[in-house]
Amino acid sequence: MSRRTKIVATVGPACDSPEALASLMEAGVDVVRLGFAHSTADQHLQTLARVRAAAAACDRVVGILADLPGPKVRTGPFPDGTGALLAVGHRVTLVPGEGASDTESVSVDYPSLLEDLGPGDRVALGDGSVVLGVEEVTRAGVVAMVHNGGWLKGRPGVHLPAERMRVSSPTTADLDLLAAITEAGFDMVAISFVQTAGDIERARAAAGPHGPMIVAKIETRAAVENLTGIIDVADAVMIARGDLGVECAIEEVPHLQKHIIRTCVAWGRPVITATQMLESMVYAPTPTRAEASDIANAVFDGADALMLSAETAIGHDPVGAVRTMARIATRAEREADYVQWGGRLGKLQRLEQLPGSLAISAATSMAAWQLALSVEAAAILCCTRSGATARAIARFRPTAPLIGLCPVPATARQLTLTWGLLPVMVPEHGSTDDIVWLAVERVVEMGLVHQGETVVVLAGNPADPDPVSDDVRVVRVR
Repeated sequence: MSRRTKIVATVGPACDSPEALASLMEAGVDVVRLGFAHSTADQHLQTLARVRAAAAACDRVVGILADLPGPKVRTGPFPDGTGALLAVGHRVTLVPGEGASDTESVSVDYPSLLEDLGPGDRVALGDGSVVLGVEEVTRAGVVAMVHNGGWLKGRPGVHLPAERMRVSSPTTADLDLLAAITEAGFDMVAISFVQTAGDIERARAAAGPHGPMIVAKIETRAAVENLTGIIDVADAVMIARGDLGVECAIEEVPHLQKHIIRTCVAWGRPVITATQMLESMVYAPTPTRAEASDIANAVFDGADALMLSAETAIGHDPVGAVRTMARIATRAEREADYVQWGGRLGKLQRLEQLPGSLAISAATSMAAWQLALSVEAAAILCCTRSGATARAIARFRPTAPLIGLCPVPATARQLTLTWGLLPVMVPEHGSTDDIVWLAVERVVEMGLVHQGETVVVLAGNPADPDPVSDDVRVVRVR
């Protein structure tokens, strides 16, 4: 069985050429992330075209995730090349503005910096690796002591206490970008610093009914407290552990990660575990043992996808980082008890609490999972237009390969984020019988299923005014 946990890779200067993108895909990348906090929108649109071309050349279905900046505060640029080292015990002054930064003075593009910070506050830079403690606020700036040191390059993010910040997400600039992202045909868009379900609803209203999947980034204490409300309206979730680890006590982050993943899987929402998964491989040829364990534990937790950030965007060996993550995830999956996972989830189902169409999909997907176990199916074929039924059955983490057959290219690309789903494009057909037999023929042609094997097929009537997957069949391939 091939790897079921998906890999999201961030594109940056180290891997944005057509050749590098193709190499990433061949190494195992399922979703490409473009961070709109870096580079211009026009540059990202050019990268979008290169990713689409590379995926076509590799004959791969690859999703593209646009990550909006949100109310992200950043420093002024540190020196090119090696950057600057902020050493433990060193004092540095934070000043509002967009000027250059160095080891003595760090510019912060947040105008009310002097009003919103006070003695005792913590300020984190980058992914939370550099932590400062505010000692005093003067007219010249905020004097802070370096508690956790490290190297800083480019324009790293600045994490200020969320309850003090005077901006919300999505910002006006985010909504403007979202309109361009929707028009360009991005498959998914991540909303940064989400705090309530209302943040997701504003983004969805701006994207429109046929816009990209909305991914809620959980990186604030408020988002954790409002988790179920956010999951209810979002299409997927990203656990952004860098900022989350600054807002919450570091010892709480592993437990929050497990709680968020369990909740998302139960609701049928794809969930990405992100931040510093192979951070040492930005410079080193191999990961640390702790990083290998971190990836394996995210797989055991049930994460749909694992994300690489700087490792691929600016790392010295982006392809090596992807291959390493793929190897660790594949090995971990051999130890994961997916049968027990699905059984536990089945006991938690409360179908009477769901709207009619969702209750039908939940019931049929559960039946398909149980049938696949009973008949030792070679595969589960999910015929879908929106992807909802495919995501519903993926919740059970079936041991049989899960194949999503879809006539809509955008849906197929969105399914690249869902655990275990192999998206396969098929033409439109007019009846349920046609859909079922076409699905079986297609997977046989691809060599995914062979004569004499049994498959479970989930389908629905495309002519139904309220389409839903209400047909489950066991088919023996002859």
